[in-house]
Amino acid sequence: MGIMKKLSILAQAAKYDRVCGKDRKGAIKAGTSNDINNFIFYSPCNGGGHVPLLKVLFTNICINDCKYCYNRRSNDIERAIFKPAELAKLTYELYRKGQIKGLFLSSGIYKNPDYTMELMISTAKILRRIFGFDGYIHLKIIPGTSPDLIKVAMSLATRVSCNIELPTEESLKLLAPDKTSSDIIRALKSVRYNSLEHDINISTTTQLIIGATPESDATIIKLANALYSDNLTKRVYYSAYIPVNPGVLPDVTNPPLLREHRLYQADWLIRFYGFKVEDIFQGTENLSNEMDPKMLWALRNMHLFPVDIKRAPYESLILVPGIGPKTAKKIIKARREGYLDEQGLKRIGISLTRAREFITIGGKPLPQEQPSNEKLKNKFSSRTRQLALF
Repeated sequence: MGIMKKLSILAQAAKYDRVCGKDRKGAIKAGTSNDINNFIFYSPCNGGGHVPLLKVLFTNICINDCKYCYNRRSNDIERAIFKPAELAKLTYELYRKGQIKGLFLSSGIYKNPDYTMELMISTAKILRRIFGFDGYIHLKIIPGTSPDLIKVAMSLATRVSCNIELPTEESLKLLAPDKTSSDIIRALKSVRYNSLEHDINISTTTQLIIGATPESDATIIKLANALYSDNLTKRVYYSAYIPVNPGVLPDVTNPPLLREHRLYQADWLIRFYGFKVEDIFQGTENLSNEMDPKMLWALRNMHLFPVDIKRAPYESLILVPGIGPKTAKKIIKARREGYLDEQGLKRIGISLTRAREFITIGGKPLPQEQPSNEKLKNKFSSRTRQLALF
C-alpha cells in the first residue's frame, strides 16, 4: 500500500481524538486524494492562532472492540499500518516544507500495548535523532504500556496524553470491555512520576466522551477535579458523543455540543476561578442548558453582589459574570493608573451586558442598558425574571 493511501486511511481514523483541540477547517476529509492539505489539522494555540499538525494514527488495526470507536476490531473497514521510517520521513518532509509544525500521533493497539508504543517511539526517535526534528510531537500513551516505555516516550515528546474515555468503571466495562480504568490511571501516574522524579517537564492531557453513557455532569466534573487535584493531567477535553457504529449504541441525531460547551465552562471555573464542584452544582446533578454555570451561580448568590469595581480584590472581581482573570487584572491595573468609568470598562473588554447588574463603580450602580434586540431583552432585562427560571 502506498504511503498516501495509508495517510488517507489513518488520518481519517484519527479525526475523533479531540485532545489537540478543534479543527478550524472542519473534519479531516475522507478519500484518497493526493492533496496533503486534506490531512493537516489546525490546532488552536493558547495565545491565539492555530498550529498546523499532521494528525494521524500509526495504525487503525486494533485488538480492542470498544463500542464507541470507529476502529474497533469487529468493524469491517480498510486497515493500514505505517512503518516508523516512512511516517518519520513523511512528517519531516512536511515540516521542512513549512506545511506543518508538528506531529500528533496516536494508534490502535497492534498486538499489545508495549509493541504498539515501541513502534510510535521508534517513529519519534527517527524524527528527533536522525532527522534532527525540533518541532512539536504529541504522543498518545497506550493504556497498559510499561513504565519504562512511558519514560522513553516522554523524553521524545512535547506533550503526551492518555484518554480516560468514559467517566466510570461501569461504563468502561459496558462500552470498552478490553480496557480498565486502572490501566489508564496507572499510565497517568507513571507520567506524573517521571515528571517529578526525573524532571521531565511535559504536559499531559486526557479526553472524556460525553453522552454515550448516562453519567451526570456532576460525576464528570468531579472526575476532572480529582485528576487536576492529583496532578494527573493538565487538561481534560470533553468530546460530545458522535455515533460512528450504527446499531451498537443509541443513535444520537444531535450530538450534545451544548452540554460539551457547558462542561468546558464548569471546568474553567474550577481551574482558573477557584470554584469548587459543590459551588457549581448547588442541589442539582446537571448543568443548565439555558444559562452558563457562572451566571447561574451568581444569580443564586446575590448576597455577594454588587462588587465595587474600584475597590474589590481580584478574588471578588473574577466572580462577576463577564469578568475573567485577564480582565480582572486589567481592572486592577487601570484603577491604579487613573480614572475608571463605564467607558473604561468597555475599553478593557468587560462584557457589561453580563456584568452590569453585579457591579458598582465607586458604590454607584451602572445605568440600565437598553437591549439591542428582543433576544437580549428576554434574557437580561430583569434579574427577577432570571431568578424565577430557577
